[in-house]
Amino acid sequence: MAAHYESKHGEVAVPREQLYMSFTDLRTLTQSIPEQYRDSVTADFDHLTATVQGFTIAVKVTERRPYDLIRIEDDQAPFHFCIELRFDTAPAGTDFSIHVDADLNLMMKAMLGGKIRDALDKVVDGLVAVSHGQKPDFPSDLG
Repeated sequence: MAAHYESKHGEVAVPREQLYMSFTDLRTLTQSIPEQYRDSVTADFDHLTATVQGFTIAVKVTERRPYDLIRIEDDQAPFHFCIELRFDTAPAGTDFSIHVDADLNLMMKAMLGGKIRDALDKVVDGLVAVSHGQKPDFPSDLG
């Protein structure tokens, strides 16, 4: 059963071309992972694999539309999902949002639905905070 989740929109104080380029190579995403988790993540330009609490998940970039969209899909997961990072021009930088489509059964949808939306909003809030020179409000322990 397909579920659709959209983050809030956040105005990141970085030009959209620059923000887009920071996401285009999945290796750069590993730099933002807390040090204690970096050994469990591997990446190349198009693929990223992470193991968390014994659970491995892999993703791949399936589309790059310069400065507008990056689409990432599962490459090894118990259910299909697609993540779209969207970059739109805003007065003081980039209007950034994340859209997720996931094939979740009813139980998973009930358990994870609200948490997925909250996590997407925290990513957007974190990017906005960092772009304004503030510390993002992320939990110190992700495990």
